Amino acid sequence: MRSRRLGTALRQYRLAAKFDQPQAAEVIASSQARVSRLETGHVTARVIEVRLLLEAYGVTDPEVRSKLEELAKHSKNRGWWLEHAAHLRPDYVDHIALEDDATYIREWQQVLVPGLLQTPAYTEAVIQTSPTCMPSGRVAELVKVREARQAKIEEGGATYSAIIWEAVITHPLVSVEVHRQQLSAILEVGRRKNVTVQVLPFSVGALATVTSAFSTFSFDSEPAVQAVALENLRGTSVLEGPEDLAAYANMYDLLRSSALAPDASAKLIRGIQRSLKEDAS
Repeated sequence: MRSRRLGTALRQYRLAAKFDQPQAAEVIASSQARVSRLETGHVTARVIEVRLLLEAYGVTDPEVRSKLEELAKHSKNRGWWLEHAAHLRPDYVDHIALEDDATYIREWQQVLVPGLLQTPAYTEAVIQTSPTCMPSGRVAELVKVREARQAKIEEGGATYSAIIWEAVITHPLVSVEVHRQQLSAILEVGRRKNVTVQVLPFSVGALATVTSAFSTFSFDSEPAVQAVALENLRGTSVLEGPEDLAAYANMYDLLRSSALAPDASAKLIRGIQRSLKEDAS
């Protein structure tokens, strides 16, 4: 994933500089085939190659150059999640890699509680509803991975914003007790300085149906969207094209402006908690 992000950036700068691949190959004294593989992320550029290419493309911004050199240095680093790779789909591994590198993460969910907010009991209950029968050991492994992903937020390693449709909190898809615990966890995490949780109310109408769940990621000091992960029946798809990034960034802004403010969202969640307690009694 890091190699792919690096390759995408190098391709964008090459095109902006009006270089073709044979010309780029001359810069690094290599072949057009290698340039192609660098830009698709099939191989990782060496730091010296990144420096030479950026210099040829006229990229002088020290922050940009430093960021891309860091990607080249660390693209082959072994992430913690690879210890669990035997239990994970390749697309899920890509999603985790994006999260691990991100400085800003934004998520929209209209069916389930976002993974970065889920309690272990909620995660386990959701996994067990899968039509694919899983042995208990694999379920436990997936729950462990979900908890490990949340460490990024708990440690303040990224600014995290989540927008949740009201149906997610008012219509439990798990047992009432697990759901009550989950609502408490959302309120607790939502009090962190680096976390914002908003609820999109039913009153906005059909807006919640315009798009399925997605996450956006930024990797710099500014929150400009640089990758989007879409959830679908076959897993997760990652989008990196400029038009796609702009479309999902605009969609998230629309959802955020239509959602309740964080304080009002927390008040709504607390009200639902009380109603669940009253129903239980």
